[in-house]
Amino acid sequence: MKITDSNSFGKTVRDRRKKLGYTQKYISDFTGISVSFLSDLENGKKTIELDKALKIANLLGLDVELNERG
Repeated sequence: MKITDSNSFGKTVRDRRKKLGYTQKYISDFTGISVSFLSDLENGKKTIELDKALKIANLLGLDVELNERG
């Protein structure tokens, strides 16, 4: 999926989390990242900390790549 903004990133993370059957609480307990952060991330909040967002994506088996447009 092509990610174009914080909303599409959050939706992708939420969809993958649900597909894996994980709750936000489970991920919070596993990573130490708060449920409120996870909720903000999944809802596309624009002030999310990139490092935490990438950690969650990685945990869910999502690759984040930046490619030059051709």
